[in-house]
Amino acid sequence: MVPILYSYRRCPYAMRARMALQYAGIAFEHREIALRDKPKSMLLASPKGTVPVLCVDGQVIDQSLDIMRWALDKSDPDGWKSVDEQIAESWIEKNDGQFKLLLDQYKYPNRYPELNPEEVLIAAMDVMLKPIETALQANQYLLGNKVSWVDIAIFPFIRQFAAVHPERFTQLPLPATQKWLEQLIQSPLFNSVMEKYPTWVD
Repeated sequence: MVPILYSYRRCPYAMRARMALQYAGIAFEHREIALRDKPKSMLLASPKGTVPVLCVDGQVIDQSLDIMRWALDKSDPDGWKSVDEQIAESWIEKNDGQFKLLLDQYKYPNRYPELNPEEVLIAAMDVMLKPIETALQANQYLLGNKVSWVDIAIFPFIRQFAAVHPERFTQLPLPATQKWLEQLIQSPLFNSVMEKYPTWVD
């Protein structure tokens, strides 16, 4: 049976899951959800109600990193997994933890009226953007000179951050990060998973 992926086009967690599945050459049924009207079939499979959710062979995988790992265990033609696991996990922890919170604060200032957006930007620079820039000054990608699962897992969040105030982002002293981001955004892999799908209705 073909795996079913419940997804939302603009969600960075769903993006990284879709990219890993596509890269691994795994065919799946794409079910695009509406955030305000989530399909009952998805909520039955995963009551937490967030995407991505992969239903495959009677199991439900509802964490984006677990979907990535599942896909790469099936097929990893370019060696995305051949990186130092400890360093990889420290990047992911920083991205999915502290940086994701700062991203939300930066993207939705109306939800955080007590915060100064410029101070949030400075914090994001210190936590994530400067470390990325330092890594990319040394190598083409975060963990070396070839793309790894870590780049794919992190860049959708950096893309979202950059899109909040695009002009401001281009002014930041992050030339290597901007180049890396643009390269991944322009990649055939990313573009192949950004097609628009009609909303799935049960």
